[in-house]
Amino acid sequence: MAWSASSALLLLALTRFEAAEPHMGTLFRITLYARDRAAADTAFRAGFDRVQQLDEILSDYNPQSELMRVCAAAHQRPVRVSAELFDVLAASQHLAEATGGAFDVTLGPVIRLWRDARKQKRLPDAAALAEARGRCGYRNLALDAGARTVSLKMPGMLLDLGGIAKGYAADEALRVLRNHGIKSALVAASGDLAIGDPPPGKKGWRVGIDSRNAPDARFTKVLELRNTAVSTSGDTQQFLEIGGVRYSHIIDPATGMGLTKRIAVTVIAEKGIDADGFATAVSLLGSRRGMEFVARRTSAAVMIVDSGGRVSQSSRFPQR
Repeated sequence: MAWSASSALLLLALTRFEAAEPHMGTLFRITLYARDRAAADTAFRAGFDRVQQLDEILSDYNPQSELMRVCAAAHQRPVRVSAELFDVLAASQHLAEATGGAFDVTLGPVIRLWRDARKQKRLPDAAALAEARGRCGYRNLALDAGARTVSLKMPGMLLDLGGIAKGYAADEALRVLRNHGIKSALVAASGDLAIGDPPPGKKGWRVGIDSRNAPDARFTKVLELRNTAVSTSGDTQQFLEIGGVRYSHIIDPATGMGLTKRIAVTVIAEKGIDADGFATAVSLLGSRRGMEFVARRTSAAVMIVDSGGRVSQSSRFPQR
């Protein structure tokens, strides 16, 4: 009993610390509980360094990243890759198969056209879009787990891990924090959260789920979560509006067009890599098929707000 009381006092003596750094095109924010500022700063540095390391592996913005070097060479021969890149690509391909190609990391050529279109506030050129789509397709990406190699079946292919990489990086940052003795922590990468043990004296971390209508709208729900991951996907902040039509940054592989039917998806899963990828996939599958997809996975739950503002959630989604 004395050991338990001492442990409880130690937990209550922990102090909350918070830090943020820009990585992967967004702001990574780490909140943790540590015994002192020195311990917190050591953990922060290790966590952010891990995210930076992964950015150098997984980025499609950095021409020198491992991902981009693979894209330049893998159509000529199989390229052996790091364990991190292979794991993310393997998870992506598994999700592509499970969703019939609704999730597809080979959409890089099309996504780049849409990025330029958002900057220039115009739709992508139809001919350029058709040509770019011809260089996509998840079946044109081949992985060899034994050799840990990646092959691309045609030149000009570009991989984009924007729908899954931040969740993976949040997982890894949380793992590094644990290795530094920090168990009560939350890593937030925009809409992707990896959550550890709860704050001292609490049942969990309070996580607000945004309304689909606007970034500053009231939360649809406030959940209390621990040792899990959460990802939210939608077009609240990234979109292109032309002629009264709103085109999401989420691209439909079947058409090469940004989604025009509004949907906001929040997924809870054991790992950030799953929550992030599932949230993107459900956005593309739509409410009915997306709900069916998540229902088949015992370690995941989803809440969907459709274009009419109707809220639906799977049976495992927390009620509070």
